[in-house]
Amino acid sequence: MESNYKTVITHIGNGQFVGTSPSGHSQVVDTKSLNKTAASPVELLLIAVGSCTAIDVVSILEKKREIITDYRVEVTGERRDEFPRHFTKMHVHHIVYGNNVSETAVARAIELSDTKYCTVAATVRPTVEMTTSFEIIEVPDKK
Repeated sequence: MESNYKTVITHIGNGQFVGTSPSGHSQVVDTKSLNKTAASPVELLLIAVGSCTAIDVVSILEKKREIITDYRVEVTGERRDEFPRHFTKMHVHHIVYGNNVSETAVARAIELSDTKYCTVAATVRPTVEMTTSFEIIEVPDKK
């Protein structure tokens, strides 16, 4: 059975729009790079990929009882020069801060997100070459 979602995008002038999510949250979207008042749709796609996988990875690591003190994802993308200027490549770099965090656990969490759980990555993967990497930064125990 498929789930249906609906979002509404409203033009508010000067190249700006407000998107309202199916859950009722609003997000300003800016289409004029000179305005710099909000993220563009292309930037939001990078944010969507990064946040989708971040949610998965943190959740999986917490379930594995890894001690994570901070976590960050950096997503970079390459776009075609010709129109439509879609992404051809995206790289997702995970930065995990913690105490004695297992490299194997981090690699497995990223793999599960990438291959099983992250809906956004699964949606863009057919047309975008996706790569991942990670680093673990040891944070001394504060005992």
